[in-house]
Amino acid sequence: MKMKIAVFSPRAMLDRVKKVVPVDKELDFMFFPYVSLKEMIHLVEKAYVCDIFFFTEQVSYLYVKSKVEKKEPPCIHLPLDEYMLLTTLCLLKKNNEQVWKRISIDVCNDKPVYKVFSELHLQDNDIYLLQTKESMLHHLQPIIDYHEKLWEEGKIDYVVTSFEEVKDTLKQKNIPVQKMHTPTLNMEMAMEEVKQVVKLQDYQANTTQVVIGYIQLKSKEAKVQSFDSNEQLKKIIHEFAQENHACVITNKHNHMMLFGTNALLAYIRQHYRDFPLLHVIERRSQLPVAIAFGIGLTANTAKENAKAALEACLDTQESKCFLVNENKVMIGPIGETKTFDTSKLYQALIHKARLNNEISYNFIQFITLRNNEPFSSNDFASHYQVTKRSAERTINKLLSGKVIKVAGEEKPYVRGRPRKLFNLNI
Repeated sequence: MKMKIAVFSPRAMLDRVKKVVPVDKELDFMFFPYVSLKEMIHLVEKAYVCDIFFFTEQVSYLYVKSKVEKKEPPCIHLPLDEYMLLTTLCLLKKNNEQVWKRISIDVCNDKPVYKVFSELHLQDNDIYLLQTKESMLHHLQPIIDYHEKLWEEGKIDYVVTSFEEVKDTLKQKNIPVQKMHTPTLNMEMAMEEVKQVVKLQDYQANTTQVVIGYIQLKSKEAKVQSFDSNEQLKKIIHEFAQENHACVITNKHNHMMLFGTNALLAYIRQHYRDFPLLHVIERRSQLPVAIAFGIGLTANTAKENAKAALEACLDTQESKCFLVNENKVMIGPIGETKTFDTSKLYQALIHKARLNNEISYNFIQFITLRNNEPFSSNDFASHYQVTKRSAERTINKLLSGKVIKVAGEEKPYVRGRPRKLFNLNI
């Protein structure tokens, strides 16, 4: 499953950024170029499906910091460091030997600047330093005024700024100006940090869940009937088990039992609306069928849950299939289509959860395929091939709009917190 990474970069810098993006089949880079910092609010909203936010400028990160912290994606940005400042000063000196001795600089963090000044013995030079506050990021005019005043007073020969917009404005006023240069090495190091964060993310880890299933025939004469004399049905069940990487045994009552893990569980979840095995056995045997599945972290727990599901199956005379998960949540009947008002759900997704058309239609499809059964953020992530973090952001919108509600929990791991289960609230 690919990890989606949003890259926020000034449009003028985008080509350089793309050259350092690693070629990795596990990473999907999505680029969000901007000219003005004001565009960042819209771009962050547009990138909400991404799992990591990478800002090629510190100022763009600080501009939306309070907003992205609420969304909780890992954020990586390129801060000003000594190498960045030294590279900028070297480029400046290359163009004019004397210019760089009378300059004004605006930065978000002044510590690297003082370190470089000390190392190069520039404390006595006419260098003016403005440390910008976060409040200035939304109103750049004070920064522009600071540099312009020093220029008009004849105190500087050049301006070094952290802002593309400040650079453009000063250029229009014929004030020599250069934007802080971002070295390729800094971008490459930041990309390495992105890859390290990806490794730490909780991908869709393989579960260790055990699935046990009971398959029994019902009859009028007895509550259940054995498969003892029906070789054809045994063959059907064995083929089903083989296709889903499960094993099958016949217990002392001549009832069939299935033992499986991930593959069998995935098959069940993909066939909530229509469980073919149930109908095939019913048609071939001409008898009602009970198919019960239990999920657990251990075989004993899965067996207990399967028995609970079996009791639900045997409560009626019709063919039934139920599943009980590791937190005793009953799911089913499986194989029977559950209907819901798709029009009403669509309106709620658009107006209450404020999802766009594409995501709304996708969610309706997801609920339909799952037969309106409870789902977790992992189910959602697996279905759409996105990460759990991305799925959780959509689910939070659905909860805020009261389109879904918490329906229970499941615990597919020995360690860690249980996962919440959700279902429709309309």
